[in-house]
Amino acid sequence: MLKNRRLRWAVIPVAATLAIVLAGCTQAQLNGYLPGFEEGESPVTNNTERVSGLWTTSWIVLLIVGLITWGLTIWSVVVYRRRKGQTGLPVQLRYNMPIEIFYTIVPLILVLGFFAFTARDQNAIEARFEEPDLQIEVIGKQWAWDFNYVTDDVFTQGIQGQPDLDGERGALVESEIPTLVLPVGKKIEIALEARDVIHSFWVIDFLYKKDMIPGKTNYMSVVPERVGTYAGKCAELCGEYHSLMLFNVEVVSEADYEAYVDSLRAAGNDGQVSNEYDRNSNQPGTDAPTAEEGN
Repeated sequence: MLKNRRLRWAVIPVAATLAIVLAGCTQAQLNGYLPGFEEGESPVTNNTERVSGLWTTSWIVLLIVGLITWGLTIWSVVVYRRRKGQTGLPVQLRYNMPIEIFYTIVPLILVLGFFAFTARDQNAIEARFEEPDLQIEVIGKQWAWDFNYVTDDVFTQGIQGQPDLDGERGALVESEIPTLVLPVGKKIEIALEARDVIHSFWVIDFLYKKDMIPGKTNYMSVVPERVGTYAGKCAELCGEYHSLMLFNVEVVSEADYEAYVDSLRAAGNDGQVSNEYDRNSNQPGTDAPTAEEGN
């Protein structure tokens, strides 16, 4: 009884300290220092909280496991250390069945738990909308991006990042970086295509990236929930100028999005950019025309 009472009194200050520490955490700290979270702001997309929840919960569980493991290790070193005057080896035990069962069952539970929660969240994030409000096709190419606004039948074509000769060293001309414009609060399905080699579409603040593979269409379904401009880049090494394969995602109001679509039409960007060009057709042994046939 006395032991339980002492344990109870020991838990109270620990719980109070933990509550105070958590109450003083910023929004970024509570979400594992992941990008896309700011004080007083809504999540960037409908999936960012789900991703951050899986991330932070996993780290909390692993931290607890680490503290218990180190605690037991230090306890064993201290309690079973060789005392002054002792000689020889301590009593050698062949095994301890309860401890061995414990060390087998607990890791198994942890692995199954991580797998189950990851599969649950992955299925939710990867689920495609049955009736998206907007369909967009993103085409990766060395070393830039083309954007087809399929629903509105307009397009933009991008070029790789251009050095800003008048700016700081390594700076790029911001106006030349391809920009994907999305309306806030709409269900958007993005089809991801690659024109030449494998690329990867990564919007950093969305906490999401997906490969773009030649000959295969991958899909990303997302609802942008906060107006703003978010940086994106290719996350798959794709050649010499991979580092310049940047883009921005600009989330705007529905009215601003409609105005942007109208500006593309006024500029003559009606229709869609074709993805028919496949550089593999130029390799030997294909049906690509030769120089003699061209003559």
